[in-house]
Amino acid sequence: MDALSFTPAVGELPFTARQRELLALAHQLGREKFAPRAAQWDESASFPFANYQDLREAGLLALCVPQEHGGGGADYASYMMVAAEIGRFCGATALTWNMHICSTMWTGVLADGVPMTDAQRAEHLRCRALHFDRVVRDGAIYAQPFSEGSAAAAGRAPFGTIAKKVEGGWLVNGRKIFASLSGAANYYGILCTEDKGDDKPDARDTLYLAVPATSEGFSISGEWNPLGMRGTVSRNLTFKDVFVADGEQLMPRGVYYKGAQTWPAMFFTLAPTYLGLANAAYDFTVSYLRGEVAGEPPVKRRMYPTKQIAVAQMRIQLENLKSIFTRVIAEARPNPSKDERMRLYAAQYTVMEGANDIARLAIRTCGGQAMMKHLPLERIYRDSRCGSLMLPWTAELVLDRMGRETLYEPGERDE
Repeated sequence: MDALSFTPAVGELPFTARQRELLALAHQLGREKFAPRAAQWDESASFPFANYQDLREAGLLALCVPQEHGGGGADYASYMMVAAEIGRFCGATALTWNMHICSTMWTGVLADGVPMTDAQRAEHLRCRALHFDRVVRDGAIYAQPFSEGSAAAAGRAPFGTIAKKVEGGWLVNGRKIFASLSGAANYYGILCTEDKGDDKPDARDTLYLAVPATSEGFSISGEWNPLGMRGTVSRNLTFKDVFVADGEQLMPRGVYYKGAQTWPAMFFTLAPTYLGLANAAYDFTVSYLRGEVAGEPPVKRRMYPTKQIAVAQMRIQLENLKSIFTRVIAEARPNPSKDERMRLYAAQYTVMEGANDIARLAIRTCGGQAMMKHLPLERIYRDSRCGSLMLPWTAELVLDRMGRETLYEPGERDE
């Protein structure tokens, strides 16, 4: 059993041989390719196309495509470990890669645990083979835009983007905002509401359709100049009578809603990026205080008690993040218990808020030099601040869910 030459972002765990192989690959790509390029995507707010070519050549775009379809066959926990390792070196690459991977993981291993009729299962297997083949054979990139500026992305209302059934497919009309991979994706995995001809749209009628980037009536607009995660290029998408063929369904009618109820851990997949960023902030601080940052004068600052205490505080918080993260990815399954679901929410909140707090401590500890843009820490700080804002589980929504679901059992109401 070959030991890893580094400690992964998730810590030391009883990895399988395949997991060690994937972590070593992600670490090498991150250290040699992604980290040196990270500043350019941030500065120009441009998409990391070069990183995606590396991911494609390494087979990582197909990481969660089942092996029988030519992919890597990685399970949920393995993906989450690898994503955290990539996030350690480039937050924008890890975050956008998550959107792509989810299109294959949700339709793959997660969908296998979602109840379907025999007809739905047959339809799903037929459709997903098309999408898997595009990723494996063509290296296609899939985006996964949620947000519309309403409560829909949080699961509290039907999506405002509407799909009307027509012969051979669907006509899609609507708009998405904060759509990561805008202009880079070959297909956009759109969540929309089926128009059933009445005035009562229902979240249970959510459709999950892949809209080809070349579709007539599809357009991208808006500027992209945010605080952090600038390389995600998350602009606006508009759909005006866009025809989407039946075969482009990523899940059969009504199955996405069942999936969201069955597999809540599907929404935790944004978190590994931020666990990676927390590691990056800690790693930089240790190197900086030891005088080992490449290109910087070899000045040691480790002898000051205040610095030592700050590093200890960062490590304690980082270990807390790793512990709850690794527990929930090990427990992730269809139909979790109430206790498992609460722990999942707690992990989301802990990682998303904790990553930025560790970056805050890093800047305070490293001092004024940490604010300089030729060093990565100020970018890590800005990127890490974005995690708690991301739908469908923002920090505020997670707190709301935890409180409500703790105090109310399903169906309970106050008279």
